[in-house]
Amino acid sequence: MEKDAKIYIAGHRGMVGSALVRKLNVVGYNNLRVRPSSELDLRRQAEVEKFFELEKPEYVVLAAAKVGGIHANSSYPAEFIYDNLMIEANIIHSAYKNKVKKLLFLGSSCIYPKYAKQPMKEEYLLTGDLEPTNEAYAIAKITGIELCKFYRKQYGCDFISAMPTNLYGINDNFDLETSHVMPALIRKFHEAKVNGEDEVVMWGTGKVKREFLYVDDLADACIHLMNNYSDEIHVNIGTGEDIEIRELAQIIKEVVGYEGEIVNDLSKPDGTSRKLLDVSRLHDLSWKHKVELEEGIRRVYEWYVENEK
Repeated sequence: MEKDAKIYIAGHRGMVGSALVRKLNVVGYNNLRVRPSSELDLRRQAEVEKFFELEKPEYVVLAAAKVGGIHANSSYPAEFIYDNLMIEANIIHSAYKNKVKKLLFLGSSCIYPKYAKQPMKEEYLLTGDLEPTNEAYAIAKITGIELCKFYRKQYGCDFISAMPTNLYGINDNFDLETSHVMPALIRKFHEAKVNGEDEVVMWGTGKVKREFLYVDDLADACIHLMNNYSDEIHVNIGTGEDIEIRELAQIIKEVVGYEGEIVNDLSKPDGTSRKLLDVSRLHDLSWKHKVELEEGIRRVYEWYVENEK
């Protein structure tokens, strides 16, 4: 990407989009195009087409999505599939119509089958049944990958896809009803510490394993792919390392400085037993994560304490 090129970041106010804006500015990309959802509803085809015709972005990173944890995915599957399908279809088609030079679509590791062999290679996509608790979201994200693949095949568009692992970072969603496990635990431990509570309740057994990537590392990987990758197969983005949720909770407890007990609510679901990405393709492209888990959690907690209100 040329340093003065017009780059559209879809979803620039979210955790991923804001990290992309920060990183792009740091490395010298200052001609960014962004719109808040109050001005541009990405679910509306006419609005998206008008934006592309007006701004004519040369590069696009599609980080906009409706996201959430197990509770949100299970409770609102219709919204998760509809909103995400509309967002990606409108942007990808408008990018094609307006001759965007390159587009990067961001998916999620939940696209892989529930019982996929670990670690999960890119080729495992569509080889088995999905995890029921986030099936609607996964189907939408798989569709985004396929859209990029078929626009590349039929029209020659340089549209690529990347599948990040579980992400965390500043500007995360800390709402206990809709958040993912990391921000939910950070908030729970912090509030328990402030309120002098004796225990913190954690969903499930805590024995499932998850991989976590600091969002600023993801932003760096995205820029690397935009400059160094062009193929129809998606690329996994992660650390290649995972951890049990109960171990994660212990690290967060120590970072927060909470001294009470952790209690498991076994009536709540664990989700998929393990979701570890095979990141050998990404490593072969000369990229590796920089921020280790405990350091990343410390950064997020410091930000949360400063911005919790």
